Amino acid sequence: MILWYNAGEMSMCLQLDKPGTCLGHFFTRPLLRDVFPGGLGKEGGREGRRAGGRAGGRAPGPAPPPGPPLARRGWRRRARWASRCREGPGCCRAPLPGPWRREEEEEEEEEEDAAAGAGGAAVPGLRRLLAALRLQPAGPLPRAGARRPAAGPGTGGGGGGGAGRYDYMKAHPSEKMHLAVVACGERLEETVTMLRSAIIFSIKPLQFHIFAEDQLHETFKDILDDLPYEGKINYTLYPITFPTESATEWKKLFKPCASQRLFLPLILKNVDSLLYVDTDILFLRPVDDIWSFLRKFNSTQIAAMAPEHEEPRIGWYNRFARHPYYGVTGINSGVMLMNMTRIRRKYFKNDMTTVRLQWGEILMPLLKKYKLNITWGDQDLLNIMFFHNPESLYVFPCQWNYRPDHCIYGSNCKEAEEEGIFILHGNRGVYHDDKQPTFRAVYEAIKNYTFGDDLVHSLLRPLELELQKTMHTYCGRVYKVFIKQLKKSIRDLSVRRSKGR
Repeated sequence: MILWYNAGEMSMCLQLDKPGTCLGHFFTRPLLRDVFPGGLGKEGGREGRRAGGRAGGRAPGPAPPPGPPLARRGWRRRARWASRCREGPGCCRAPLPGPWRREEEEEEEEEEDAAAGAGGAAVPGLRRLLAALRLQPAGPLPRAGARRPAAGPGTGGGGGGGAGRYDYMKAHPSEKMHLAVVACGERLEETVTMLRSAIIFSIKPLQFHIFAEDQLHETFKDILDDLPYEGKINYTLYPITFPTESATEWKKLFKPCASQRLFLPLILKNVDSLLYVDTDILFLRPVDDIWSFLRKFNSTQIAAMAPEHEEPRIGWYNRFARHPYYGVTGINSGVMLMNMTRIRRKYFKNDMTTVRLQWGEILMPLLKKYKLNITWGDQDLLNIMFFHNPESLYVFPCQWNYRPDHCIYGSNCKEAEEEGIFILHGNRGVYHDDKQPTFRAVYEAIKNYTFGDDLVHSLLRPLELELQKTMHTYCGRVYKVFIKQLKKSIRDLSVRRSKGR
C-alpha cells in the first residue's frame, strides 16, 4: 500500500496492486488532520516551499512538512510524485515508481530517520484510515520513526519493480508448495509418475491438488495412500468442474478436461500461489527451485511460463496462428507458475472492450470471440491474454519446460545444453511410443523406481545405459542433457540425507 500525498490539492492517492489506478482517491481535511495531526495540508506545503535546502551543499529545496516522523518520512519522494495525481479530484493514473528501495531513497530515509529519532508512539489516526478503507493491517502498525524493512532477497527480479507492494496481501507465506494437475481418460499412470518425480527430490512439503474424473478418484486414493512419504505430501482430489452455463463448450475445447486449468484461480480461492503442470511432466530437480521464481516476480507479474519455441523458423504460433500470441513464438502452458492472489485481483486489458476485465469475467468472452481461430485450446487463450498484458508474465528459460521440439530437429535449448534439463515435458505422447525413445527412457526409469532404493544404482545408471541406445535419434545425440541435472539432484539429495535433513 502506497500513499501519495498532494499538499497543494489536499488529496491522497492510495495505490494498491493495480498499477495506474488509485483506491480511496480523495480524503477530506478532517480525516487528513486525524491521520497526520502535525499538519500535511496547504500550510505545511507552504512552509516546506519556503524552507531552505538540505545540508551537504545541495541546491535549496522544500523542507519536510511538519507532523509526526512517519508522516515526514519519504516526503521528497511523495513530492516528486504528487504532480502525477492531477487528473481530477480523486483520480491517479500514475504508474508505480520503480524498485521501492533505490540508493537515493535509502539515503534520504536514513537522514530523515536520523533527524526523527527511533521509537515513539504509533501514528495517531492510522488505524482509522485503514478502517475507513476497510483494510486490515498485516501486522503491528509502524511506530513513528521506524524504518521500512528492506525488500527480501530475490524480490523484484525478472524485470525490475520490487514485490514489496504486495506485502499487504500475505502476512505469512505458506510453507507448503501447491502443485495442481488435471487428469482425465488414460492419464492416471502418467499423472502418478509425475507426482513420484516431484516427491523424489523436493525439500519442502508438497500439497497436491488433483482434478480428475470421478471414476479415477478411488484409484488415485489407493496409490497415493501407499506412498511412503507421510508428512511430506498431502493431496486433495477434486471433480472436474466448469461453469454450469458453458460446461459443454469448455469440455470440448482442445482435449477433455484440458481447460480446467483456466478455472483454478476461481476454484482454489484460498491458495495464494500454485504450480500447474500437465500430466506428462517429469521433475528432474526439486519443485522448490521452480517455486522460487515467485520471489523473482516484479510488482506486475502474475504468472510464469516458458516460450513455445526457441527457434522461430520451426515455431508454430509465428507461422500459423490466427490470433494474437505472446512474444515472438508464443508461450507453452504445460508448466505454469501462478500467483493466484494477483490473478484474482488483476483487471486485464483486452480487445473486446475498453473496460478492463477480471479473470472470471474475461474467459467466456475470449472463447466466444476466438473459438473458430484457436487450435491449442486454453493455451491459445492464455497467449491472447498475455499478448494484451505482456507486463504480467515472467518468462523462464526452456530447460524448465523441455519438450521434443527442443531436440527433434537438432538441439535448440542452449540453457539445457549448459546446465541440463530441469523439467521434462513429454508432449505428443512420446512417453508411450517409440518415436522419441530418449523421452520414453526417462519416463520408464522414474515410473519403475522403487522409493527407498539407491538412486544411483536403481535409477541413474540403468537410465544412462538406456539413453546410450537412443543415439541414432537427434534427441539421443544430446542424451547427456537428460541426465546432467539428474546427477546433480541425486548428489544434492544424498548430501541432505547425510546431514539428516
